[in-house]
Amino acid sequence: MELQLTVPIVFFDLETTGINISRDRIVEISLLKISPGGKIEQRTTRVNPGMPIPPRASAIHGIKDEDVQACPSFKEIARELVRFIEGCDLGGYNSNRFDIPLLVEEFLRADVEFNARGRRFVDVQTIFHKMEQRTLSAAYRFYCGKELENAHSASADTLATYEVLKAQLDRYDNLENDMTFLCNFSMQGENVDLAGLIVYNEKREEVFNFGKYKELPVERVFKDDPGYFSWILNGEFPLYTKKIVTEIKLRSTGLLKQ
Repeated sequence: MELQLTVPIVFFDLETTGINISRDRIVEISLLKISPGGKIEQRTTRVNPGMPIPPRASAIHGIKDEDVQACPSFKEIARELVRFIEGCDLGGYNSNRFDIPLLVEEFLRADVEFNARGRRFVDVQTIFHKMEQRTLSAAYRFYCGKELENAHSASADTLATYEVLKAQLDRYDNLENDMTFLCNFSMQGENVDLAGLIVYNEKREEVFNFGKYKELPVERVFKDDPGYFSWILNGEFPLYTKKIVTEIKLRSTGLLKQ
């Protein structure tokens, strides 16, 4: 089943130095843009992360330090990437929990404006896990009847993710071919930040989703324990999470309007 699109959707996959959103960096990014009408554009770029690639990461994706020595830094390609995905929804495999938060971190480190709000995120892994509980290679075999060659290559994984989503729409009658529906279905919860450290409760209050103040409203915590705000800003938290808590802090003091 072909996707019913009102705006383009970009499926993307990252190969990285590791899985820590705050600390690790991108070494390869592949983007597959599907536009209304069916036009397909694909770009794959290797990136010099500015840090050594750990052997355990190279063992997964096959990219070593010498492979990216002459490649551009993320900062050098960031503005071009923003232009490519401008006005697009985003799709991926485990993208809501990892790829999107890490991509936004890289944009923030590069000091390049990227507005994640207002976009729809379709996470094919979440759909798959809600339906079948498997991995991407198993999903590709299950839905498409093919073996995933070059798994953990960003380009192969991105194309496989796109094909799996189309096959999921063919298989499940309760899935709507609509990006808003798929975005909502892909969500595990309603996050305020991308890493899921701040979430909304049933009262639509921003609450902490970790630590000693878990499930308590952020504004109340900052009022009762002002040092907690500084602790977050000085800690190893994602830059986007720090941006969100700063906005909440400013709003609570009347310096930032909702």
